[in-house]
Parts: sequence; structure tokens; C-alpha cells
Amino acid sequence: MHVVNHSMKLEEEIKQTKPFKSEIQKLILNITFTSSWLNSLSTEMLKPFDISAPQYNVLRILKGKFPNSYCNQEITARMLDKNSNATRIVDKLVRKNLAQRSENPSDRRAVEIVITEKGLKLLDEIDLVGFNNYLDLVKIDENNARIMNDWLDSLRG
Repeated sequence: MHVVNHSMKLEEEIKQTKPFKSEIQKLILNITFTSSWLNSLSTEMLKPFDISAPQYNVLRILKGKFPNSYCNQEITARMLDKNSNATRIVDKLVRKNLAQRSENPSDRRAVEIVITEKGLKLLDEIDLVGFNNYLDLVKIDENNARIMNDWLDSLRG
């Protein structure tokens, strides 16, 4: 896995030879680059658990409502990647027995999805093992993380 050297500036990481047009342009590229780096880290972290980042995201969403269920539209609305296909992801989770579908008794067309015990156990294992390794690679303290979260929230307006 390629781990970014935290002391390296963006220009060095992407081998930029000309100056950026502005700090805002650099910020946008830096966020994009960092997002890609974090996605690579999470893919590597989840690999031993045989689960993808979108599948992990859906399991976390389902755990948040457990023991109650969500329909596909509610899952999609909560997903980090709005372009992901929730139905396809849920299909894979059901095949792995990490989630299950059930018909809504009041509306037979509505399908409800709930996390299984196996899914809950997998999330506990990932939280215990995987995220400790992940957090070791992300070099930021709680205070700076809070400041950065505020900045990113304001960036999106």
C-alpha cells in the first residue's frame, strides 16, 4: 500500500512543477488527493474482512437503526457516496448473511433491510482491529480534526 509521507507537500506528492493558480485551487486538489489517499487506506483496512468501503458504509447505516430497518431509499440518502447503487450493495450483504430483507406488512412493495447478528459482529471486529491500524496512519489530533471538520463543513456551505 502506498502511504503518503505526511511531511511531504502536495506539490511533491503530485510532482507539481509550476505554482498553483491560487491557494483555493491547491486546496481543492489537496482535498481530492487526500480523499483518494483515505479511500485507499480504507480499502486496504477492509480487505482482510472481505468487505468493500460502500458495503461497510451500508452496514454502519443499518447498525445505526438496529433493531429497526431501512428501505433502500433511506439507505441511499445516508450513504457517503451518493452515486453508489444501494440495491446492488444490499444484494451483496444479503448474500454474505450480513443483512437481510423483509417485506413491510403494511406495504408489500416496500422492502425493509436490517443488519444481521453476523453483520454486527463483523462491524465490532472491524472497529476493534481495522480502525486502530487505520487511525495510526492518519496523523491528526482530536482538536485539529474538529477544526478541520468545521472548515470542511463551511467549504460545502
